[in-house]
Amino acid sequence: MHLRDLTQFLTELSENNNRPWFLWNKPRYDILRAEFLQVVTELIQELGSFDKAVAGCDPKKALFRIHRDVRFAKDKRPYKTHFSAGIAPLNKRRPSAAGGPTYYFHIEANGTLLFGAGEYLPPAHRLKAIRQHVVNDATGFSKMLKNKHLRATYGDLQDEDKLQRPPKGVDPAHPLVEYLKLKSFFVWVEVPLLLNAPELLVPQLASGMQDAFALVSWLRGVPELPEPAGESAGD
Repeated sequence: MHLRDLTQFLTELSENNNRPWFLWNKPRYDILRAEFLQVVTELIQELGSFDKAVAGCDPKKALFRIHRDVRFAKDKRPYKTHFSAGIAPLNKRRPSAAGGPTYYFHIEANGTLLFGAGEYLPPAHRLKAIRQHVVNDATGFSKMLKNKHLRATYGDLQDEDKLQRPPKGVDPAHPLVEYLKLKSFFVWVEVPLLLNAPELLVPQLASGMQDAFALVSWLRGVPELPEPAGESAGD
């Protein structure tokens, strides 16, 4: 992929985030999107070598739209300023009641590459099931957190939007209480994009996502819970 062309396009888009500019430059976008699709296609093939559950994913369904949903947003800019993709079994990259982890990456205008895996802000029913699994499988969860590959690449789970207090019904003295406060069970890392070595992008992503496989595997073992009416796991 022409990474310099992509970051240049995204930089210009961030400075001209409007429909006329985008339409005028759509031929550039179409070429870059086709190249990005090829990156995702190759990445899925690489992920399939260690995670058979995503081997048959449709790369087109893994790509996120560049158009922003501005219906209820104060920020009315119509376009995202990054290219992104999410890869999950059965092409279910978005959170659902059943849940399940996703491999994710995006490329930003400033030349930053972000990649990771897990469940980012899952719905309340799914989050409650994950927290219950942390309690029920405390040994397995703790072992997963100590995985050397996960630790080396990502450190710890991300604590963005973490609760200040334990969720309702959780013992404040529980040894894993800080993890039970999490609203996402996700790891990610940001690194400079290797602009001069585009051929290394897919191997870099595949290697990094493989390092998150311990978390992905643990999350796939979370049993589904019946959804109680009127309850929320978000607090």
